[in-house]
Amino acid sequence: MSAARPRLLYVTDLAYQARGRRYCDEDIHLAARLRERFDLALCHPRDAVALMDGFDAVVVRNSGPVLGYRSEYEAFRARALATGALVYNPLTGKADMAGKQYLLDLSAAGFPVIPTVGRAEDLHLLPAADAYVVKPRLGADSLGMRIVPAGQVAPLATGDVLIQPCVDFAYEVSFYFVDDDFQYALYAPDPERRWELEPYAATAADLEFARRFVDWNDLGSGIQRVDACRAPDGGLLLVELEDLNPYLSLEALPEEAAEAFVTAFTASLSRFVQGALSPA
Repeated sequence: MSAARPRLLYVTDLAYQARGRRYCDEDIHLAARLRERFDLALCHPRDAVALMDGFDAVVVRNSGPVLGYRSEYEAFRARALATGALVYNPLTGKADMAGKQYLLDLSAAGFPVIPTVGRAEDLHLLPAADAYVVKPRLGADSLGMRIVPAGQVAPLATGDVLIQPCVDFAYEVSFYFVDDDFQYALYAPDPERRWELEPYAATAADLEFARRFVDWNDLGSGIQRVDACRAPDGGLLLVELEDLNPYLSLEALPEEAAEAFVTAFTASLSRFVQGALSPA
């Protein structure tokens, strides 16, 4: 399909509830801005397969945790890969869009991540701790996450969960990228109120840390959020690399910074779609 203005199917769940945040507001704002450049329609993730063939590209934004519609998401991926449909972010991501296995792989490879194992026989590889975090491999937004005493963790390490030591971190910080370009950073000064974010002045060392994971993922085009925590030794450890539908927390930014992000996002998406639609 071709048109003077590319046609976008914008996948979002406007009814998704998140603690302390209204994801729908972000997508209403972004969709309004994208309409300046594209013909655009919004749909729920459960409807994407039925509608996607009528559009030049699909943009996956605040579509909620995949756990809520796992079969529909797998059908969407299968359909997109089979037809060569343009999906932004591209479905080649190796991080959250493919599950949590990457945390095990990066931990085993010595990357600066929170130490992570999945099996009882590997628990000895983790630092000793009074308590451990147990997460489903297919979890998101802390769904199914538990904190358990050290003496109770072994029976839970069944291979379908991730086990990490509880880290007494100072704060969490997120670095936001469009394509390979850093855009802004936000942090939560109070670990007990992770949803209350403030602008963060990233240092050169911080950006070197974050870029290491963006380079590893090699996504090419798209939005990525590198979530980290400031460990007791002062260094950063990866918590999550979100490459499917990262919430952007644009409301926490000064107006100028938010506008700069929207401009970068729109330009990236335009290059992505026009590059694929242009005749060879």
